Amino acid sequence: MTPFSLNRPWQRLLLVAVFITATMNIHFFTSSMALYPPSEYPVFYGSLMLFSFAVQLFTVALLALLLPLSAALILALLVGATSSYFSDTYGTVIDTEMLRNVLESNTAESLDLLSPALLLRLALLSALPILLLLSYPAKNSSTWTSRRDALFCGIGALLLLLGIILSQSDQYASFLREHKQVRYYLNPGYPVYSALRFGGSLISSSEPHIFNQLNAGAALPEGDDDRELVIMVVGETARADHFALNGYSRDTTPLLSQQRRLISYRNIESCGTSTAISVPCMFSYLTHDDMNVEEARASENILDVLSQAGVTVLWRDNNSDSKGVAARLPFEDFRKPDNNPACDTECRDIGLLGGLQDYIDSHDGDLLIVLHQMGSHGPAYAKRYPSAFEHFTPACQSPELSTCSQQAVINAYDNSIRYTDYFLNAVISLLQKNTPRFETAMFYVSDHGESLGENHLYLHGMPYALAPEAQTHVPVLVWAGESSDIDLRQSQALSAATNSHDVVFDTLLKLFEVESQLKPKADAPILILQDNH
Repeated sequence: MTPFSLNRPWQRLLLVAVFITATMNIHFFTSSMALYPPSEYPVFYGSLMLFSFAVQLFTVALLALLLPLSAALILALLVGATSSYFSDTYGTVIDTEMLRNVLESNTAESLDLLSPALLLRLALLSALPILLLLSYPAKNSSTWTSRRDALFCGIGALLLLLGIILSQSDQYASFLREHKQVRYYLNPGYPVYSALRFGGSLISSSEPHIFNQLNAGAALPEGDDDRELVIMVVGETARADHFALNGYSRDTTPLLSQQRRLISYRNIESCGTSTAISVPCMFSYLTHDDMNVEEARASENILDVLSQAGVTVLWRDNNSDSKGVAARLPFEDFRKPDNNPACDTECRDIGLLGGLQDYIDSHDGDLLIVLHQMGSHGPAYAKRYPSAFEHFTPACQSPELSTCSQQAVINAYDNSIRYTDYFLNAVISLLQKNTPRFETAMFYVSDHGESLGENHLYLHGMPYALAPEAQTHVPVLVWAGESSDIDLRQSQALSAATNSHDVVFDTLLKLFEVESQLKPKADAPILILQDNH
């Protein structure tokens, strides 16, 4: 037997579980300590250590039942080291929606998250233990022996969990029910559970789905010769309380604040906390409460309905993609210099307007142009704007936010909002030039918000039920041209009402005055049209 007790499968399972518990669950233990100070709850806090160990032992045992022993242990160490970095650094919960968001992120977004600190953690907490495991081959580690030991360890872990919970059932009843966010940081137990759930959803979604047609019976109003030109901007990672338009103390919207015909809706909740959920949801006929991404993608959305009614629809994207929303419509990728004329260190949102006037001039009838921003996507906020927009200083220049003060992170984020202000003002300027020929309007909706260090949370993607308001409270703006039939006074009166992303579907129908057989998706509108139209 080696001095490291690595000879037998059950020894390796136990040792890896102990190592993971001790080194990769810092956020779980510190969060638990804040709720149950060891000085006041010494017995319960001690039991939480055993609780965490039992969860991790069950996780590695489960992996060892599904995979060869060495592969299972290597996977557990890699997942644990990676997940613990994002939990400790950003307060990130690795759930199914976070995994979906990661899978659908583009390469540039993923590279923003790659940092020396992450590589160091991977080296120390996964590479070195893996080398150690490979250096001491296990004896008697046939498939049968490994699976038998994994089964016994898994059963033992479940019995240990049961004993721990029963021994302090009153405390655990509160802990497990009232503090879900804390137990979501059990690592790699919860990430592995989420991955299995996500994998199951991918398998089910790969099966043929019957495409759902809404049968909206949508049609443009007869006898209305006025052409509509609407530019909808899908914002990225903008939070409502960092818009000066909504009362933020900093001047983050200096240009938009000067627009007279602009309405800011101050109490709108997002459908999700990630682009992968919110973007399909806002365009889908499914509501926030019954949202299912696979179902939404296998169904017509509001853009399909408008297109069928006779509206010409174009999607231009400077983000990851349309998340399936524009799958049946013209789509232009502006993440590349081939299309985007404003690229330096990265392609800028302002480039989305390149050649747009020519496009407008070359098409007849009503037009809807959707512009999907890169916006304020983190953690590399300073990359989201040109250096000329560095108004608030010092601004964090690193995607590794732990190297910056919270104020420097906020400064960089607020600079990115000022760049969005510049971009949206340019959209309005383009619409103003076309107002004599069209009934013009801009409709801006951010997909979700962002945590900027409040309660030690950063970025977004928290489970919706646990997400802070910073991640779900989003800015929504409507600008109406002089020729528009939007009743600004009555619509302005709705600006403080509580509403959600569900209003997007109905608002787009209303902007084009489309008549349909569909019932309103939202409980209440945000726009009122003038009676004389």
